[in-house]
Amino acid sequence: MTLVLTASVLETLAHMPATIAAVEQAFADIATGTACQPAPTSMQLPSSDGRYILMSGLADTQGLAGVKLLSDLPANRDAGLPSQRSSILLADQQTGETLALLDGRVPTRVRTAAASAVASKHLARPNSSTLGLIGAGALAVAHVEAMLCVLPIDTVVVWSRSAATVEAFKARMSHLPVKVVAAGTIRDTVEAADVLCTLTPSVEPLVRGEWFLPGLHVNAVGARPRPTHREIDAAGIARSELFVDSIATAREKSGDLLMAIEEGSVTLMDIRGELGQVVAGQVPGRTHDAAITLFDSVGVGMQDVAIGRLLYDAAVSQGLGLDVNMAG
Repeated sequence: MTLVLTASVLETLAHMPATIAAVEQAFADIATGTACQPAPTSMQLPSSDGRYILMSGLADTQGLAGVKLLSDLPANRDAGLPSQRSSILLADQQTGETLALLDGRVPTRVRTAAASAVASKHLARPNSSTLGLIGAGALAVAHVEAMLCVLPIDTVVVWSRSAATVEAFKARMSHLPVKVVAAGTIRDTVEAADVLCTLTPSVEPLVRGEWFLPGLHVNAVGARPRPTHREIDAAGIARSELFVDSIATAREKSGDLLMAIEEGSVTLMDIRGELGQVVAGQVPGRTHDAAITLFDSVGVGMQDVAIGRLLYDAAVSQGLGLDVNMAG
């Protein structure tokens, strides 16, 4: 039987501490070779600006093979539709049975925030207390929840183009033990932060490296998976000790990295390592308190496999979801 899990069901199952632990293990598994993490496949036709991206992973820890189809469709905004949609398929590693089909919205949001938390745990200063957010939507909420699991965050400085979005964000933070400050400018947010998360679907860079202060850690998260879209300028990439989730993935779809390379500010050799190598102790992370570190978070299939295992097991244990006999 195949368990179909909708977004509304998945909202009730997501648990951030467990997700962070699972994503951290997945990164380590990639580094040690107990997980297979292929480069993504990006498909596009001249007939539209849409991209369809296949992200896959296979791992002993989860006992799963998984693949996500991410549809990145900027034109959907004009029609009032989500500009990104995705579905995740999970198959048993031993038998090949299709165990589950998940709507991708909730898993992607939660595992993305968890990856930023793992990166911050290993790359930020341990006493980091101020979180800066560029963007104030659902992904920003998830990032606060994730960061509180790994760092002593007590202040969140947030910027958004929309004052209404900031007010809605503040309301969603009311149950958490943090002070929320609305920043007047992006620069104010960057300069106030110990840890900065960029969470916008920007095409042109919003964040400038000249604003980076010693000791800052940056999670570059929001730009679309396209080589021409970025949130951070070339100077920001060049000033930072740079880490990625996957070199193969970054080479395919990280505009933050690829445009900095195109402009001659960095090369692939400037990448210090993959996050999994840091987690596994194969590559050093932050080298000193004044270092500026940056995690280029493009997203890899093993993150989906990791959270997929958690969500599937939780749904089975609680009797949730719809069982479908795909072979019938």
